[in-house]
Amino acid sequence: MRLGAAECADQLVAAQRFFSAQSYTAAAAAFEDALPLCPARGAVLISLAQVQYLLGDDAASEKNLKAAIAADPQGTQARYALGRIYYQQKRYSDAEAKFREVIQKEPLNYRAWDNLAITLDALRRDDEAIRAFMRTLDLVKTDHPDYDWAYANFAEFFLRRDELEKAFQLAAEAAQRNPHSARNAFLTGNALVKLGKEDKSERWLKRAVELDPDYAEAHYVLARVYKKLGRAEEAKRQLEEFQEARQKPRARR
Repeated sequence: MRLGAAECADQLVAAQRFFSAQSYTAAAAAFEDALPLCPARGAVLISLAQVQYLLGDDAASEKNLKAAIAADPQGTQARYALGRIYYQQKRYSDAEAKFREVIQKEPLNYRAWDNLAITLDALRRDDEAIRAFMRTLDLVKTDHPDYDWAYANFAEFFLRRDELEKAFQLAAEAAQRNPHSARNAFLTGNALVKLGKEDKSERWLKRAVELDPDYAEAHYVLARVYKKLGRAEEAKRQLEEFQEARQKPRARR
């Protein structure tokens, strides 16, 4: 291995160690140090941008993702990451454009289809959102059995529109695909609550708060369930945990 390549590899290993330890400031510094050492500049820029996003520096993250696109015009990873940032910033038209660019280059990119669907949902273009969700489900149903996000996102879509049976079926499928997701358990339980099946919702909502004790909304809905079932002490305890959880900041993703 040439000296420069070895230095690049060492720097990237150090950056990944910092990232795994959630030492994001140190990881960002290590990725910046790797830039002049590594020939695959675009990949390093993407990693740096993702760390900067986690640090809350959206402007720097956007700048470096645009630089990564310029360094690799045919690549899709930076476009996808930039679309995710735009979505989180509620820049939905910009997000749509990026996800469509990814899909144009990679028509089978199910993650881009899924994110296009939630973006179209945010833009209140329901018919287009449903078509994008359905395309995502077609892509992941058999070939990507571990991918649960599309089912959970589609369940949320229907929950907001009070199409509760559809929401429940999709949420239950998401929970089956990934039983370790607090969100999936919550969506399944919440759909059952809205269907008036509080007795069946309890185990799902309890599972959600077991998986993520800081899931404020799950504590709140579980408190309502206990109140409806006449279990006042348990309802009170869940409300206390809701108040505590809502004070804690949620990590970016």
